[in-house]
Amino acid sequence: MTRLNNQSVGQLAPSIAVPLYERSALTPGIVHVGVGGFHRAHQAMYLDALMNQGEALDWGIIGVGVMPGDKRMQQALAAQDYLYTLVIKHPDGEYEPRVIGSMVGYLFAPDDSEAVIEQMADPAIRVVSLTVTEGGYNVHPVSGEFNLDEPQVREDLATPARPSSSFGLIVEALVRRRERGVAPFTVMSCDNIQGNGDVARRMFTAYACARDSELGEWLKAEVAFPNAMVDRITPVTAQADIDELARRFGVDDAWPVVCEPFTQWVLEDHFPLGRPPFERVGVQLVEDVEPYELMKLRLLNASHQALTYFGYLAGYRYAHEVCQDALFVEFLLGYMREEGAPTLSPVPGVDLEAYQLTLIERFANPEIKDTLARLCAESSDRIPKWLVPVIRHQLAYHGEIKRSAAVVASWARYAEGVDEQGEPIEVVDRLKTSLMAVAANNRAQPSAFIDNRELFGDLADQPRFRKAYLEALDSLHRHGARATLETLVASKGTR
Repeated sequence: MTRLNNQSVGQLAPSIAVPLYERSALTPGIVHVGVGGFHRAHQAMYLDALMNQGEALDWGIIGVGVMPGDKRMQQALAAQDYLYTLVIKHPDGEYEPRVIGSMVGYLFAPDDSEAVIEQMADPAIRVVSLTVTEGGYNVHPVSGEFNLDEPQVREDLATPARPSSSFGLIVEALVRRRERGVAPFTVMSCDNIQGNGDVARRMFTAYACARDSELGEWLKAEVAFPNAMVDRITPVTAQADIDELARRFGVDDAWPVVCEPFTQWVLEDHFPLGRPPFERVGVQLVEDVEPYELMKLRLLNASHQALTYFGYLAGYRYAHEVCQDALFVEFLLGYMREEGAPTLSPVPGVDLEAYQLTLIERFANPEIKDTLARLCAESSDRIPKWLVPVIRHQLAYHGEIKRSAAVVASWARYAEGVDEQGEPIEVVDRLKTSLMAVAANNRAQPSAFIDNRELFGDLADQPRFRKAYLEALDSLHRHGARATLETLVASKGTR
């Protein structure tokens, strides 16, 4: 067994790809906030590929953890000289391991926020990137504006030179660069949000304005926030993944990452201080990301929602199990072709029909073992952003909505907290308490769930949606998930 670190990496089995560059030659160019599995399977992987070509050696990544749980990863990676193994899991059972070396440091902000701020303020840092999840942008669930009442934000505004949130850390670093005559870095969101750069600009500007109105105006005018679409299914690393890496390849890695073969990154080319030549490793640099991100949100992400609640209620626990079931595949393709795809404009360079079939293949990969519980989590952040816009578009243009309405009904049924076998469901959602309280009365008040205007606006007032939703919810209660899907795939449209 070989413990992964700088000294041992050259001793690994020949079947394991390792960095081809001298890591001691790397210098930092990027600070990344939110070092989760996705970042390590995506952005860090692309940079490692560039470095293997002899490029971007001055774009090493300094990771930053801001959440209490990040301490454990910081310690694990520091003990490995910030090396880790990325394991691509192919559908046929082949494992493709690769050691990633593009990360050169990792700071834990609660231990030393000053070190984080000064690292970002260093003129060598030209990009600060983010994967802080949808909820990390502090968007108020009702107003859609920056939530100034969030306790950490309030504390940071009271002591702006000693912040703890990502907003406080990044804005304080920008303030120091401005005072020192150093041009501002680019803030690059890699989160799964439509218009992620625009959202980041709006939220960071709001925080800066709350701190000082003139600072807010400067930040809005001078700091670049490119939009991006990112895609790679990356399940949470399990102990079984660590054990399997050790068994198959003899690598002792405290925190490897597993992912699917597919990867995509579409990026708006707006980097005033420069950027790595990402296009040389498959990144699509474009002027307008929106067609690509809408494709992903309304086909991939919304399809995840379409399979997950129905699948869980029917007794499945993994996405690949659902997508190896012909009934579910027919339902998903029906949603994509009849409801999701019609809302999209042409996507340059993409065959949408082929893309949809590729999604089914990706979901059905048995090696990924993406849990339905993960896909069911934080639905109140996901359904309103991924599926509700599809429903609204289709209603406006007299399109098909029966499957989308049924997905909302399946969420409502899932939120009741018990599956069709009578087993409890652990609902994970920021609105868990209120959602489950309403869902408990689904049978007595079947429209109560969609009457929540914070999540659905006026959809409950739309007769065609309301009828389709109520029919699906009634069928779920009377006949169950599988029988409901059988009816849906056999029925005519609801236009």
